Amino acid sequence: MTIHDYIETAKKNRASDLHLVCELPPKCRIDGEIRDLDSVPLTASQCMAFARELAGDQFSELERVGELDMALTIAGVRCRLNLFRQQGVYSAAIRLLNDHIPELNELGLPPVVEEFCSYNQGLVLITGETGSGKSTTLAAMLNRINHRERLHILTLEDPVEYVYTPDQCIINQREIGRDTMSFAAGLRAALREDPDVILVGEMRDLDTIQTALTAAETGHLVFGTVHTNSAADSIDRIVDVFPAERQQQIRLQLSMTLKAVLSQQLLPRAKQEGRVLACEVMKTDDAIRNLIREGKTPQIQNAIQTTGSVGNILMDRTLQNLYRSGAISQQTMEGAMRGGAGLSAGAPMGAPQGMTRPRGFIGNERRL
Repeated sequence: MTIHDYIETAKKNRASDLHLVCELPPKCRIDGEIRDLDSVPLTASQCMAFARELAGDQFSELERVGELDMALTIAGVRCRLNLFRQQGVYSAAIRLLNDHIPELNELGLPPVVEEFCSYNQGLVLITGETGSGKSTTLAAMLNRINHRERLHILTLEDPVEYVYTPDQCIINQREIGRDTMSFAAGLRAALREDPDVILVGEMRDLDTIQTALTAAETGHLVFGTVHTNSAADSIDRIVDVFPAERQQQIRLQLSMTLKAVLSQQLLPRAKQEGRVLACEVMKTDDAIRNLIREGKTPQIQNAIQTTGSVGNILMDRTLQNLYRSGAISQQTMEGAMRGGAGLSAGAPMGAPQGMTRPRGFIGNERRL
């Protein structure tokens, strides 16, 4: 079978990911589980041929560095993939992306999330583990703004996943490694590019976070992602990036700029194929801002619980509601409450957890 055949078969089977590994049959991830796509193990020569075909004119870089990240359109399917060498042979991990940007109401998000699109400035965080649907949620939110406002949207992505069609808005999409060297560099430049809305694909280092906070302070609406499981964890993660002597200043800055946090995960449905979205919502108010400023993040859960009237909801409450409605099983609910181990992998969306761009890391896009 060709790479086109594997992609087409994976798509027909609703797979989110395709894995090509020497001496194993091609595998795909469906509803979070790895399954065989074919029964015949791949040979080293086949894996080499796939690597050459997918890498194209970047194959020499793959040989030199040992990994290569890119976005491709294969057999009409937009894919994000990483080629890498292991034990002297090549493997491929290919993420199949959605072929359209869904509406917010298609995702199973609470109605309050629509409010995030109407903010004029500030920081909105979308959080969750790898494969929890962050990229799709962000794409739906930005597309809502695109269709309803007359603004300039600027995105910084690694790589560009969803491609927007400008409607009411100007949209510029910059890819890390191809259009700008890093999130921090692209974000610093963005402040001189007259944006109204900025998407930061990953807020993972001090420079990026500091510049994002500054952008949110100076009249921009900034959307960012963090790999955490709750609103409180997201705040701690951001603050802990900074040295101890700066953390109080960052808490103050975050308390003034943070508008909302949406934490999400995808869980297997109880009685049918597919997965369902579970989420936690925190909109900041004076009480939550005070807790952030004073470093009392463990008390944020109680604050969320007592502000349900404005749309705030804890993850555990969402999980209980999904279980009561029959959407998820008791086992799934209890596993997610313990931390969701093994439940968030493999959605056709979202950025790899904690990935950094190694020296020589290349991003590109073409069609096969």
